[in-house]
Amino acid sequence: MLMHPQFDPVAIAIGPVSIHWYGLMYLLAFVLFIVLGRTHAKRRPELGWDARAIDDLLLYGVLGVIIGGRLGEVLFFNPGYYLSNPLEIFAIWRGGMSFHGGFLGVLVAMALYAHKHGRSFWAVTDFIAPLVPTGLAAGRIGNFINGELWGRPVTSELPWAMVFPWVDALPRHPSQLYQALGEGLLLFVILWLYAAKPRPLKAVSAVFLVGYGSLRFIAEFFRTPDPGIFGTLSLGLSTAQWLCVPMIVVGIWLWLRVRGEAPFSRV
Repeated sequence: MLMHPQFDPVAIAIGPVSIHWYGLMYLLAFVLFIVLGRTHAKRRPELGWDARAIDDLLLYGVLGVIIGGRLGEVLFFNPGYYLSNPLEIFAIWRGGMSFHGGFLGVLVAMALYAHKHGRSFWAVTDFIAPLVPTGLAAGRIGNFINGELWGRPVTSELPWAMVFPWVDALPRHPSQLYQALGEGLLLFVILWLYAAKPRPLKAVSAVFLVGYGSLRFIAEFFRTPDPGIFGTLSLGLSTAQWLCVPMIVVGIWLWLRVRGEAPFSRV
């Protein structure tokens, strides 16, 4: 059995200025997006992306992630707390970002980008889908450093079970690391390999929806559910699991619709 290291959430402090690990994880996610985006553009030049376009994509994506992710956390998961502490809404360096809110925020941001630059919305989402999971992994590592979103108590002895002492003395699943490996590393490998070859328009986005939805759905069985505005819903599933269901359904529907179509090429 392991003990959570109880990291100092502040990575660097210079006078009154503090840089938090959670913020550094977001910075790492954005850097990885740029590096992987440029690599993906070079291996798939027929898609018509260049460094400048990827930089613009990142700007739109950052706004979508931060605004959508925070609003999702505030509205779907902790409305009572933030209603009582409204200034805490802006303290994003302390954690508290909803994936599903951020996902919706990014979709809106990508729709705005596609409209402004005359690109297909699905061409944009197909391009960014393989670039997202490494950012998700970085975010989950940030959750682990912050000691938030801990796992459910372990019913049998596991050598990697971990105690989060500010919660209780029970050994728990380090679910943040499960998610970093699942919806982060594993999903990245799947999408990176799948997107390496020409695919029909919407196919890569479909694989992302099914892949993330399925992996997150499974991970929730090991994670202490967020209370959410709905709490634990029917069939004993968490709010996050039910939010994953439409992702999986839409992803399967999209993939079935486009399979067999000609690969997409912008040029």
